[in-house]
Amino acid sequence: MTTRWWRRGGLAGLLVLTLAGCASPLSGPGYYWQSVTGHLALVSAARPVEDWLQDPATPALVRTRLQAAQAIRRFAITELGLPDNPSYTRYADLGRRGAVYNVVAAAPFSLKLEQWCFPVTGCVGYRGYFAEANAKAYAATLDPALEVAVYPVPAYSTLGWTNWMGGDPLLNTFITYPEGELARLIFHELAHQLVYAKNDTPFNESFATAVERLGGERWLREQAGETARQEYARFQERRQAFRALTRQTRDRLEAVYGDTSLDPSTRAARKQAVMAEFQAGYARLRESWGGYAGYDRWVAAANNALFGAQAVYDQWVPAFEALFEREGRDFPRFYDAVRRLADATPAERLAALQALMPVAPPSNPS
Repeated sequence: MTTRWWRRGGLAGLLVLTLAGCASPLSGPGYYWQSVTGHLALVSAARPVEDWLQDPATPALVRTRLQAAQAIRRFAITELGLPDNPSYTRYADLGRRGAVYNVVAAAPFSLKLEQWCFPVTGCVGYRGYFAEANAKAYAATLDPALEVAVYPVPAYSTLGWTNWMGGDPLLNTFITYPEGELARLIFHELAHQLVYAKNDTPFNESFATAVERLGGERWLREQAGETARQEYARFQERRQAFRALTRQTRDRLEAVYGDTSLDPSTRAARKQAVMAEFQAGYARLRESWGGYAGYDRWVAAANNALFGAQAVYDQWVPAFEALFEREGRDFPRFYDAVRRLADATPAERLAALQALMPVAPPSNPS
């Protein structure tokens, strides 16, 4: 499948190669060229994990996490039924904080993300760049009326299309995460290789997030040591509190945006009040965490685009968790059911997910 995809794109690839030299990397052929060369550079920087483990210059924490990552990968294959391929058998230090940098945008009174459409992946609510400067430059070209954000993405999935090149590598952008979070990320990205519905980002991300939660809980319960469980518990407690706050804020913003009785100035004032409450709520959380600043950058840039991007990952997770229970907590049966949803029409898929949703959302999003 991978080989056919590259051959089918041969003429388009030749056009990109011809025009890339004089094209801006922000859009058009230049954008696709930066995508291709950026990924090739990332793949080329990766070396087998064993090489890093044998290298005395490898930092101790990186060495420990690389060892854990190999055990996590085996667990993903043998216990969760996730793909067994070359992904996550190599590691690269990119020397930057993001594998890619996503641009997202939303209207002033909406949490719905603007869409960008691509030949292979379909339409998605973000636009990715390998260079942060290019992402910021593109963001600056968007309609000034939009609320725009640029944020680093620690990992991305090639959906299995580049396994012949060595697959998706482990990266410095996430390798030092707590062990439980490292496991969740690997499970999430491998899940993308298993099922993908074109033009349905909320479906794809919610499915992968459900797999990461279910698999992460099982990893921590069955494989992780007590120190790793305690480290992750501290991490998870903060994340749950922050996600509860952001979900509450999203609900309040959507209520303001959906109130047709409000004139624009009143709507703007109420939006400002909701955002002020969010900032105040975060300040209280931060104080309760003893000054932990891990979410400071996100909060400083918070706007409709970031809230909308976050919602994409959470929207249908309760539905997928309910589907997992319905399928007897059996991963292969669960994946088969998800594939049927992916193959359904968008209307059928939406109706099925809505029917699976619990009456009320979970009180502690994970």
